[in-house]
Amino acid sequence: MPATISRTDRETLRELAAQVAEIAALPVQQETIGLWKALNGLKPIRPMVMIDQIPWHEMDVNDELTLRTEDEFCQQIETTLRRTLYQWRHMRADMVVEPIVEIPKVIRGEGFGLPIVEKAAILDPRNDIYGHAYIDQLQTEDDLRKIAEPHISLDEKATAGLGEKAHAIFDGVLEVRMQGRFPNFSPWDIIVQWRSPEHMILDLADRPQFMHQIVARLTEVSLSQLDQYQALGLLGRGQRLIHCTGAYTDELPKPGFDAEHPRAKDLWSYGMAQIFATVSPAMHKEFWLDYAVRWFSRFGLGYYGCCEPLHEKIHIIRNIPNVRKISMSPWVDVEKGAERIGRDFVFSRKPSPALLARDNWDQGLVERDLRETVEAYARHGCPVELILKDISTVCYQPQRLWEWAEVARRVVGA
Repeated sequence: MPATISRTDRETLRELAAQVAEIAALPVQQETIGLWKALNGLKPIRPMVMIDQIPWHEMDVNDELTLRTEDEFCQQIETTLRRTLYQWRHMRADMVVEPIVEIPKVIRGEGFGLPIVEKAAILDPRNDIYGHAYIDQLQTEDDLRKIAEPHISLDEKATAGLGEKAHAIFDGVLEVRMQGRFPNFSPWDIIVQWRSPEHMILDLADRPQFMHQIVARLTEVSLSQLDQYQALGLLGRGQRLIHCTGAYTDELPKPGFDAEHPRAKDLWSYGMAQIFATVSPAMHKEFWLDYAVRWFSRFGLGYYGCCEPLHEKIHIIRNIPNVRKISMSPWVDVEKGAERIGRDFVFSRKPSPALLARDNWDQGLVERDLRETVEAYARHGCPVELILKDISTVCYQPQRLWEWAEVARRVVGA
């Protein structure tokens, strides 16, 4: 056993891992995987339900999330194991538990050269969701040189060391998987952190050529990073989630798949331009989707969108290759979105997390909100999933999330 791992830490993690393994062996796991595959193949058996991006700092009940290990590496894994067990016990929805512990490979040289410079507005110091005021770092064409091409490499020694620790802890209980990257392409979500929303939005109209130069540069360096991941065998495998939703599918990986060298076409990817919520479809296409085509064409399947309302932009999203799911955020017109998506994509509905942050918790209001989506999808035949995410608070009442999961499962007939 590696010297840095104490016997107590090892025993703590193995006990948690044994609980995960027991849950992973239940027949319901394969049943749920089958339901996800049906949905993702556009032949749904029923709507699927997921909860992700949870305010874990508000969740602890009876010390279920209290860490017992002391080593930093062990604590990171313990956090994942305890959260998995907690979610399974209290708000599983359609989560899948597999008998695997994933250890990220240590990859150097990622990033594009520019840090984020900001002022933060923090209301709850325990919450990692807070306000940001970004400082503009890209004011001139000369500043574009600050966006650097990455030079990716695997730190083999560090990766092997983590693998040795993980095997010493989990062999005989859980499979250890040294995991690569699952890249996504959301350049405008990066650019807005380098420039600030006000500068970026105004310059789409006032300095369009400059904005094209920025997104073109970020597209090139992102594709270069993807090429390097693939050439070095550093893409991930066994993808379970794609942007907070189930990724299980019979369509991936593609023929010729090599687990040691996954290709982009063996994976899902996702992309978005949340700051484009207020721009026209024509501007959305010109400044973003025309660039996104190059990224999505590389991947086997794609998920498009996040918080931006997209019900008026389905017609331009149809031009992006390999898209299978489209985000329908809390701000969409559900009826229009369902009509325009039809049976062609998964209607990835994001119910409003604000309903969990009200002074008075109202299960009836939640149920009415969810049934609106289910009834709309039924009228138009949409494959649909209900994905509760971006949950910044439940007012320190974790039972609200547990009850949301029960309501959602009842609504979809699970």
